[in-house]
Amino acid sequence: MQPRLREHAGCVIRRATHGDLIPVIEINLKTLPEHYSDYFYEELLRECPEAFLVAEAAGRTVGYVICKIEHGFSNFRRLGFVKKAHLVSIAILPASRRSGLGTALVEEAIRGVRLRACHEFYLEVRCSNVHAVTMYEKLGFSVRSRQASYYRDGEDAFIMSIEIRDNQ
Repeated sequence: MQPRLREHAGCVIRRATHGDLIPVIEINLKTLPEHYSDYFYEELLRECPEAFLVAEAAGRTVGYVICKIEHGFSNFRRLGFVKKAHLVSIAILPASRRSGLGTALVEEAIRGVRLRACHEFYLEVRCSNVHAVTMYEKLGFSVRSRQASYYRDGEDAFIMSIEIRDNQ
């Protein structure tokens, strides 16, 4: 088992292991309309284990956050190609929501991608997900753009990002 990174609201947050993939996939299937292949999860765990995190309560996985590393144009500089992290997916079982666990997972993910020397961190979030947008704004993310019909059901997404500094 991986060492604890943090405890929050009766949960232990730690780096995921290969043995966590099935519970992570099950949480994704139960809570989100976007689904990925088993290979996708395996590849992201291999690529960026520092920011593929799980939250456990009483030995049961109740949430996760998954990130990957990319290179692309900066969301903050007019010109510039940077190394940035992408928050691919975050989900928490309904019984564990509204406890600040999502915030704690994202904070630990930011610490994880900082270890990979990323300059920025970005994500997509449904425009209708007011609670998530508010949480990300409290963490310092800002809406950079709106992507029309981003989700399979046609809903728009906000693209939100934050610059990563050494003192965060």
